[in-house]
Amino acid sequence: MHVGVPRERKSQENRVALVPSGARELVARGHDVVVERGAGLGSGVPDQAYAAAGARLGTADDAWGAELVLKVKEPQPQELHHLRAGQVLFTYFHLAAAGELTAALVTAGTTAVAYEMVELPDGSLPLLAPMSEIAGRLSVQVGAYHLMEPMGGRGVLLAGVPGVRSADVVVLGAGRAGANAARLALQWGARVTVLDLAVDRLRELDELYGGGLRTIVSSAAAIEDAVREADLVVGAVLVRGRRAPVLVPHSLVEEMRPGSVLVDIAIDQGGCFADSRPTTHGDPTYRVASSLFYCVANMPGAVPATATAALTNATLPYALALAEHGWRGACERDPALAAAVLTSDGAVTSPVIAREFPDLPVAR
Repeated sequence: MHVGVPRERKSQENRVALVPSGARELVARGHDVVVERGAGLGSGVPDQAYAAAGARLGTADDAWGAELVLKVKEPQPQELHHLRAGQVLFTYFHLAAAGELTAALVTAGTTAVAYEMVELPDGSLPLLAPMSEIAGRLSVQVGAYHLMEPMGGRGVLLAGVPGVRSADVVVLGAGRAGANAARLALQWGARVTVLDLAVDRLRELDELYGGGLRTIVSSAAAIEDAVREADLVVGAVLVRGRRAPVLVPHSLVEEMRPGSVLVDIAIDQGGCFADSRPTTHGDPTYRVASSLFYCVANMPGAVPATATAALTNATLPYALALAEHGWRGACERDPALAAAVLTSDGAVTSPVIAREFPDLPVAR
């Protein structure tokens, strides 16, 4: 199969969807791999490393012209003209918050296979997990940075010092991202509260950290009480394939401590704060009332060397399956991958996405 790897066009997105060792695996199995020149530079991977692995170097048109296109982030507006029928695109999509992109994929007839929708029988999301881990840890790192007064924050040190209280960190969601945020905040000495609807998950965290963090069953009243007194709020709620629920209304933000920071990891899925809107690494924050919002839609792109390695470790087996068997054959062999096909042949194929966009044609 002809496999293409374009360079990412999203603002300050330096990850790449395939590393040279992955290219070598594909080439060894008889596949033709073309990598756009410069695609790996942001992750510290030079073009010659791909050439040494047996891949061809080419243009964006060459990479997008492949039967199987591997990316990291969803196609940007300037890339939509590359979409076409007969093309399989394997990347993060987060279509629930992207109506125009969903319509473009359907119109083009592209087969869209989403990293974030691959779901194992136990309910885990193996291709989303590594980026959730990174985003969760980064949320505390960037939150601590923006709590500094020169950055517009409260002037609070996350860990505090002897005799002075540490910061109050509230994490909404106890999934992979939220658990990683809570872990790092605890390690840095913050006072941490985690809210989630799943009591069993809260029990796991309580046992894991020996009661070192507060766990509270999520409700509107509980969120209000926790967020109102927080220095840093991390929004880490995920509903697979759906828009994130809005948990923090504008009226609550108005009651927060001046200089508090809100980091919305769920921004790819629409965000879980009412005032959230996507930002970039170049311009990551904005003020609402007296609080600072950080809503970068590709947080792991800030650490591309780490994130690319973690991502490609997870995605390569699925990319190999798609190349070896075609998307239909790979999906017949792996129900987890079949659940990730969102559009194909001019229709929405995922029931979850179909519910979000009832006006688009649905596969029968």
